[in-house]
Amino acid sequence: MSPDHTIPGACTRGPLISGEGINGVGKTYLTNRAVDSMPAHQRPLLLDEFSERAHGRAGLGGALLTALLDASGRDPFLRSGTPAAEALLLFAIKSHDLDTIRPDLASGRAVVEGRSLDTTAVYQALLTHPDDPDAALDEAVALLGLAAAFRALPDLTILVTDDAPAAIARAQKRDQRAYTSDQLQLQHSACLLYERLAATDPDRYRVMDRREVGEEDAVGLIGTWIREAHRPLSCLAEPWQDPPQACAASCTTASRAGA
Repeated sequence: MSPDHTIPGACTRGPLISGEGINGVGKTYLTNRAVDSMPAHQRPLLLDEFSERAHGRAGLGGALLTALLDASGRDPFLRSGTPAAEALLLFAIKSHDLDTIRPDLASGRAVVEGRSLDTTAVYQALLTHPDDPDAALDEAVALLGLAAAFRALPDLTILVTDDAPAAIARAQKRDQRAYTSDQLQLQHSACLLYERLAATDPDRYRVMDRREVGEEDAVGLIGTWIREAHRPLSCLAEPWQDPPQACAASCTTASRAGA
């Protein structure tokens, strides 16, 4: 199980949700369809993923990503040859993301991150242990523990999975890019590691397998999971503070009654 860095007590904040999966599984497409089907007042904020920011974004998060893109030679998997440093930079970007969406969470709105801490944990673990799946799983769990010491994990993580070759084919067609042999191997390994990592934290993960669920049902299922995430939640802590601050979402004192 992932470390719990929440502070007990009811909170009126919105849920923090992430969408995960390898390139081409359709997580962004399916999530966007699910969100578009919701009434306007219920729609969550969608926070774009790393690949959708490749052309730059103002602010610290964009500057950090640009630096990593430049260092990796604009590798689609942001590999600069220093996986530990890459992991810390990517975690810093996700910490910055949380800082920027606190007002939305505090207002009670759900926020859906297109990839979150899990993606960094999966890919950096595979870069560190490319030939040892068990060591890569241990590394991914450890990386999530490290990340959770600085910012909260998502309340809900939706993992979309599929047959890896089918997903890769869709991604290559979409991006008009042919993956190299090492990129193909990385995607195959990531597909397996995502599923194994999800099994370590079943309370947080919901797994949707496109080999078993049709598109319309998948859209409906993701929408249901997003709506169900609006359950009583604990305050998001600032775990790096000593003592931890009451709520990273900056919810009101009244909402923290009993915390």
